[in-house]
Amino acid sequence: MKGTIRTGIGGWVFDPWRETFYPPGMKPKEHLRHAASVLSAIEINATFYRTQTADIFRGWAAEVPDGFRFAVKAARGAAQRKDAAEAKPAIERFLQSGLSELGDRLGPILWQLPAGRTFDADQLSAFLDLLPERLDGTKLRHALEAQHPSFLDPAALALLGARNVALVGLDKQGVETRTPITADFVYLRLQGTQSGERFGYPAKALALWVERLDALSRGIVPDAIAVPDAPPVRPGAREVFAFVIAGAKETAPAAAMELARIAAATR
Repeated sequence: MKGTIRTGIGGWVFDPWRETFYPPGMKPKEHLRHAASVLSAIEINATFYRTQTADIFRGWAAEVPDGFRFAVKAARGAAQRKDAAEAKPAIERFLQSGLSELGDRLGPILWQLPAGRTFDADQLSAFLDLLPERLDGTKLRHALEAQHPSFLDPAALALLGARNVALVGLDKQGVETRTPITADFVYLRLQGTQSGERFGYPAKALALWVERLDALSRGIVPDAIAVPDAPPVRPGAREVFAFVIAGAKETAPAAAMELARIAAATR
């Protein structure tokens, strides 16, 4: 059985997209609605840099159709403090800023650690203890971006798996491309797009990523992106989120739409 594959972009405000993605003359206030009409998910990055309000979240939810999902990048101060005692009030502020107003449009919450943060079992466990399973009656899903290879240690994967927290899979220069399954969903951030490529990635790379997304949606990790000695995972349908960000960002919407097109054609 296969789960839903959602491909999307990071944010919806980027000046070059006015020429490459949004129809000519479209007003900025219409950009989110347009993006949500051709994509199935968007990762909100503004929440990483500044606190939003309930009204803002409510407004975003009203702009997108049923079935659409927002992933929300947790506030920098909440995600990147090393000491759990210091992180706790920041995490609570972020979660209580109006996040629940997204309702059923709320997808995973992304917690991005500093790039150089290494795995420490006690530290990670204390941080995960602060992530609630529910918010105002809504089930929460949490994804952790940890770029340091020490987080591929089986002990780290086991800790994340015990809490149903996804370790983010990264396609990024200088970071080993590994995507272990540690939760009942999968989260990827694809940052390898190239200028000059119509769809960001060469055709062969797009096809390869679709194969990987399809396998992951069945709970199967392809050998090329598997972690040696990772804890065993029971195959089964999983929702997969794949956001095309960074890299040649101007190509991100085209890449996300092409991934979705190829995936739909092969399912």
